[in-house]
Amino acid sequence: MKRFEAAIPRLMVSAPGKSSGKTTITLALARAFSDAGARVMCFKKGPDYIDPAWHRMAGALESRNLDPWMMGEEGCLRAFGRHALRGEGALNLIEGNHGLHDGVSLDGSDSSAGLASLIRAPVLLVVDARSAGRGIAAIVRGMQEMEPRADIRAVVLNRVRSDRQAEKQRQAIERYCGIPVLGALPLDESLVIPERHLGLTTVAESGEGGLESIARAADAIRRCCDMDAILQLFSSAPPFLFDEDPAGEGEQSLSGRARIGVFRDRAFCFYYPENLEALERRGAELVFIDSMRDRGLPPVDGLYIGGGFPESFLEEISANRGLLEDVRRAALSGMPVYAECGGLIYLSRGASWQGRRHRLSAVLPLEIDFQKRPAGHGYLELKSLSCSPWFSESERVRAHEFHYSKAASIEGRPRWQFDVLRGTGTSGDYDGLLMGNLFASYAHIHAGATPGWAETFVSLAAIERSRAASAASSSA
Repeated sequence: MKRFEAAIPRLMVSAPGKSSGKTTITLALARAFSDAGARVMCFKKGPDYIDPAWHRMAGALESRNLDPWMMGEEGCLRAFGRHALRGEGALNLIEGNHGLHDGVSLDGSDSSAGLASLIRAPVLLVVDARSAGRGIAAIVRGMQEMEPRADIRAVVLNRVRSDRQAEKQRQAIERYCGIPVLGALPLDESLVIPERHLGLTTVAESGEGGLESIARAADAIRRCCDMDAILQLFSSAPPFLFDEDPAGEGEQSLSGRARIGVFRDRAFCFYYPENLEALERRGAELVFIDSMRDRGLPPVDGLYIGGGFPESFLEEISANRGLLEDVRRAALSGMPVYAECGGLIYLSRGASWQGRRHRLSAVLPLEIDFQKRPAGHGYLELKSLSCSPWFSESERVRAHEFHYSKAASIEGRPRWQFDVLRGTGTSGDYDGLLMGNLFASYAHIHAGATPGWAETFVSLAAIERSRAASAASSSA
């Protein structure tokens, strides 16, 4: 395919380690620049549902994930090329995850530094300044020297205890690292975005409090940082090499093949936009369903039940017996159902949370329990054990998991889709329960990493539509 270069203003916000404040800084920059009239597009390195929603709340037009481990380098380049903004007032802000050089691969190719090098993005390094003096320069210098070499252009000091401390750190960094310090934010708990057991609270839970937190952070960064110098970092990025058709206009777009119901509410809110868009491109009409308010299943040909925080809403979910029973009947009748993490919980017999058991749809022979520490956390590498409606035999899938729940009991001998090569999955050894046209697992997939998934799902739903139409015709 023919390729060409284009100016793509971009900047990665990263840090030497996790919990340094890079999310707060990213949100503050997104809000401050969008308030100033910029068109801001955000990206999140790694698998994450919560931070992208906060990016959108902060004023980003959209937020996409870039994950070299799951999507591969070419997948990340395609995704960034397709979604990055260009033209007047465009800014592309990439939030790293964990530390700048943290990753699965020893060579760092899947780290935030590896991604920054791949897409040739300058890096603004956020450094937690609380417990350091001039030695903070050694931390920054180490970030500069570690392979892969990230293009660290500037530093923002975060959680500084005093002006004197900030000045000593600034002088040391600028002398020994050769890059400017563009601001110092004070140690102020009101600037911390509220968290919960899986990280940040969700946008739906935070409400007005989340907007107020972002506004405070944006005000602080405008007061304490050189915003003009930070803005110049975006335009200092070298030209990006684009595919000839970066927006994918040449792709065939289908329509009307099937209706797929998608659980989307406060309890089920973890969906990659690429997954939903991939279903629509393959011809699905998406029908959104509220697990607590909708009393029955609307006319659909398939169901997609994603992840989220069902444990926080189990009483309301369990009380909605009409929808639970409709889902049970649909799944047992052969309707294609794809459920991940929270969806697997919904399809279980029941879930125990804080000492109380809640009845659920009882499609799967599972009892779910929750614990204080993660039962599964990180990347999943899976190998298909056999051919099913969803995956072919020996197919490899890269995904991720993050769940405090586990299958406390599994009755009988269920049919499993995957052998777990890395991670925990549902049983520790296996993941992906199969029952007719139903697939349920703890794995979160990304359509960019598993490109055949959307076509498979829509094809199954189209077959179900045809089957239901034939049955209705026969009975008439």
